[in-house]
Amino acid sequence: MWTDNETEQDFLNFGSVAKTVAEIIGQAQSRPISIGVSGAWGVGKSSMIKLIQRELRESLGDKALVANSNKYIFVEFNAWLYQGYDDARAALIEVVASTLAKEAENRGSCVEKASVLLDRVNWFRAIKLTSSSVASIALGLAPTGLLGEILGIGKSIYNGKVNQEAIDSAEKTAEEIGERATGLILPKKVTTPPKEIEALRQSFEDVLQEMGVTLVVLIDDLDRCLPETTISTLEAIRLLLFLKHTAFVIAADDQMIKHAVKRHFQGVEDELVTNYFDKLIQVPIRVPPLGTQEVRAYMMLLYIENSSLDTDQKEVLRAGVCQQLSKTWQGKRVDLKFLQGLNGKLPDELVTRLDAADRLAPLMTSATGILGNPRLIKRFLNALYIRMAMAKAQGVGVEETELAKILLFERCGNPKAYSELVKAVTESDDGKPVLLHEWEQKVRAGNDLELPSPWNEPFTIEWLKLPPQLGGCDLRGALYVSREHAPLITPEDRLSPEAAELLEGFLEHPDMASSMKSQLGALPRPEISVIMDRMLARARQEQEWGTPQILDACITVAQVDSTQGQRLAGFLKERPGAQIKASIVPKIGDELWAKNVFDLWLADEDVSEPVKKAIKTRRR
Repeated sequence: MWTDNETEQDFLNFGSVAKTVAEIIGQAQSRPISIGVSGAWGVGKSSMIKLIQRELRESLGDKALVANSNKYIFVEFNAWLYQGYDDARAALIEVVASTLAKEAENRGSCVEKASVLLDRVNWFRAIKLTSSSVASIALGLAPTGLLGEILGIGKSIYNGKVNQEAIDSAEKTAEEIGERATGLILPKKVTTPPKEIEALRQSFEDVLQEMGVTLVVLIDDLDRCLPETTISTLEAIRLLLFLKHTAFVIAADDQMIKHAVKRHFQGVEDELVTNYFDKLIQVPIRVPPLGTQEVRAYMMLLYIENSSLDTDQKEVLRAGVCQQLSKTWQGKRVDLKFLQGLNGKLPDELVTRLDAADRLAPLMTSATGILGNPRLIKRFLNALYIRMAMAKAQGVGVEETELAKILLFERCGNPKAYSELVKAVTESDDGKPVLLHEWEQKVRAGNDLELPSPWNEPFTIEWLKLPPQLGGCDLRGALYVSREHAPLITPEDRLSPEAAELLEGFLEHPDMASSMKSQLGALPRPEISVIMDRMLARARQEQEWGTPQILDACITVAQVDSTQGQRLAGFLKERPGAQIKASIVPKIGDELWAKNVFDLWLADEDVSEPVKKAIKTRRR
């Protein structure tokens, strides 16, 4: 299993991009900079943020180990975590100020200025409450909330409703005004909000300049937030943006951000929305999409991460893969052969999984439901791991490559086609989806293939080419552990209680089938057909056809329903001639359907002479 958390380990050769961002921040030389790391959901923006932070720390070299010599102070802020619990704008500013105050205390410098900064942040917290009367009075503004309370009491007195309750209420309100307003008034005299906001910005700059550091604010998961939270965070960024000694790195899907802006400022034209975003982001960087090589490398490194190799061996492979990825434009490949060149003693179990990743990568890159998205790839592999664990726990024999191919079709194929696949498997005597066999042969041979609806999709053709071929595989076990999305309805599930009981009796005591003939005759024809399905499925396990007990049960079913006699005849014709023994001839000789079987056996060179002699004798 793999957790869906960001990591500082580079599995996708994002290190070069992270190094570039770190160099941009370093070259800014204390000048303000804002960098946007954009990309779709799950492409690795959070990991990119971690890699950028690591590159900045490593850029300090040995200096990072010396006390009080850190050049950067990092603030990681996830607006999504505050959504619904706090105002994201105030929360961001408070987190930044608290981090600076703590750093000042640890360094033993700039403590007083950091304290003033916190006071001003408290003011900012207060101004966020301007909808309440308390904050309004504290800041010298119109007390809209308490004014309503006072006017309410005054209206009661004016209407002649003067009583002790009204008087008590007035006194209580007056006390609350004094207490609540006093609690928010800052020791320092407040002038006007614009001047106080400018003072807040100046306090930030003063603290950073005296400490001699660059504040790097890493904002993540902004595109997960509701439009209101997104805008609040952007407004907070705008408040601190372009301060000296600051760098903002904002990871978000730019399309989601623009949607939030458009939603908040209703009626705004698209051009103005773009301008708003461009004003905040000076340096836009997009996480590169993954091609087949990157997807293959990513899947292989995930398997390596969970393997039994030691940490040093894993790191050698990871570094080698990232280096090779940087050369893919020259035609270099990351595949199993390349990894074995880095480590010739890979465990057999790991080699099997790496081989599966090698073959799955092209479809993982192009399949509509995945499209090379690292998060979705990880989820796919986790689902495969869980189903393999279920199969092992329940004693179900499942080939991992077969299960992976089925899971891929379940996730990315047409749901109706997947239902037809399940139906084909469950209705088959041996669990083999015969409908796939011919299709797989044609696509593997490079022939054109026109598939019926709902199979007629480009993904299906690519899926059919993917090994292993499933047309000749018993897929009942694989579908059994995959039944969370499609119920596995076996033929037995369609039987009445009486028919199910007879089927159980035939399977356990096939030699006693003739005694249950009358009960069998009372069943509907469809249920008799299902019973014959199970009899023939059991009969396929026989390797010698003289007088096996299962034959008695099959003959009994054929005697009740003549249609089943033709099915039994066809089944016996398909048996290899070498398996036929002379003792079967008198067993079936009296059945009407046996004539064609005997004719075939007489013409079959593989059928022994004793069998042919018994047939001729029977006919005379």
